[in-house]
Amino acid sequence: MNTNERLILVTNDDGYASKGLAAAVEVARGFGRVVVVAPETTQSGMSQAITMYNPLYLRRIREEHDLSVYAFSGTPVDCVKMAFDCLLREERVDLVLSGINHGSNSAVNVLYSGTMGAAIEGSFYGCPSIGLSLDDHAADADFEASVLYGRQIVGAVLDGGVELPLCLNVNVPVGRPDEVKGLRLCRQNRGFWREEFFRREDPRGREYYWLTGAFVNGEPEATDTDEWALAHGYVSVVPVQVDLTDYRQLGALGKVLK
Repeated sequence: MNTNERLILVTNDDGYASKGLAAAVEVARGFGRVVVVAPETTQSGMSQAITMYNPLYLRRIREEHDLSVYAFSGTPVDCVKMAFDCLLREERVDLVLSGINHGSNSAVNVLYSGTMGAAIEGSFYGCPSIGLSLDDHAADADFEASVLYGRQIVGAVLDGGVELPLCLNVNVPVGRPDEVKGLRLCRQNRGFWREEFFRREDPRGREYYWLTGAFVNGEPEATDTDEWALAHGYVSVVPVQVDLTDYRQLGALGKVLK
């Protein structure tokens, strides 16, 4: 397909004005026309959340011959739905690119991430989708390696040969391009977050809490996971599916639940 005929949808969860979104647009441009529908404000941790009880507002931020940028008042998933079901309803979207997220979405973070929520939503429309994240939360993070590897992965997916539905969770380690060791196709690490709430009082004596926590790696010795890849300087690529059925339990439960 001629690149001029391709349409790439870009979104994120850090908001339309984030440096990571600008980097994602840099990845997408050159592969076709780019339409951005991204949240007005930061929507990190929104996962698959949708807005049901409030009106949603769409505004155009920027328009060029191969780039349109819209800010939407909803969640990342709302942004994808708006694009497919309204804004681009009469067009074929060839790829959804969500990111580039400020912070890793490896391991169990895939379930909490608004970045990955949007990518997964894109795959529901039968469109190949990629969630792209950098293991750096800094607002001024260096996205050069993420752009380089993002282009490589996007190009490979658009060249064809992939089976749909397809959703990739891609995480890039911190470092300059020559410091990144390459790509590793791997599986999601088994681990969890152990949260802690810090209690404070406001000037009026009312209690409030700040949520924090630490990630607990449930398999630190495993060498085939996304956590291992990131820790050792590789870009992790994990194909993601949404079937949460625990097939290992079906047989055992069949004997118990008669």
